[in-house]
Amino acid sequence: MSKTLATVLVVGLLLITALTGYALVSAVQTVTNAPATAGAGLVTQVNEIMHPTPKVYPDPVSVVLQVKALSRLESAQYTIEKVITAETGQGSLGALFGDRLLFVGHGDVIAGVDLSRVQTSDITITEDGRVTFIMPAPEIFFTALDNDKSYVYDRETGLFTKGDENLETQARQVATVEIERAALEGGILTTAQTNAQAFMESLLISLGFSQVVIVQATPIPPATP
Repeated sequence: MSKTLATVLVVGLLLITALTGYALVSAVQTVTNAPATAGAGLVTQVNEIMHPTPKVYPDPVSVVLQVKALSRLESAQYTIEKVITAETGQGSLGALFGDRLLFVGHGDVIAGVDLSRVQTSDITITEDGRVTFIMPAPEIFFTALDNDKSYVYDRETGLFTKGDENLETQARQVATVEIERAALEGGILTTAQTNAQAFMESLLISLGFSQVVIVQATPIPPATP
């Protein structure tokens, strides 16, 4: 064997020995560090279980302020049409002095919940994030005729009269009352309550509460139209 070949063999053996040693050292470091990392993660999980970070929920005063900002929550609208007959001076001389008209009243009735009446005592919050909200009873906010869609369909006056100038005004007043009555009979307050409750549940959940309970306040009987 020549001297050059022997040198090459020696260098090769040294390189192989060096690479093998480096691999062993790396493996030992990996095995040594792995348990430490796993142990640190386990300790963190145990600390989170033993000492959880408390979740802070809005207090009743904060909730009341956000609810009151909504003021009058309009949650139902009914559109109703009524035909009203108004007449005066009828009877045996009706053909001479009578006045009779048919009025078509087209109007809107809007109902909802007046959240400006909510008080701090209406809201109860428990430590586990459950909120109980006493919601005001639904009510009619307003009833209005649509003047563009309401009109006198027919009118008959006697031979010796030009008609009662207040008769159409009276017909409009009656139509407004009848439209509101029809909305009440059609369940507008129930619709307003259902829609308002769904809205408030979504609002309170968005504030971070885990459970929402809506309690309906005792409704005030509406005045007879």
